[in-house]
Amino acid sequence: MSKHAEQHDKACTEQHVVITEADLPLSCPPRDKRVWDAHPRVYLALSEKGTAECPYCGTTYLLSP
Repeated sequence: MSKHAEQHDKACTEQHVVITEADLPLSCPPRDKRVWDAHPRVYLALSEKGTAECPYCGTTYLLSP
């Protein structure tokens, strides 16, 4: 499994996930996540600081520069 895929598997189970521009548009759970049915998919807007928090599971996403 690639490191990119491993990071997506962590959403909804870890509190912080680093993403890249390749992951945009950002949704939680991510489209390619194995537990895609963890909660309803929501699309998240990044703040000016490049972060977003899922209102369902609390996972915080950080856009890598």
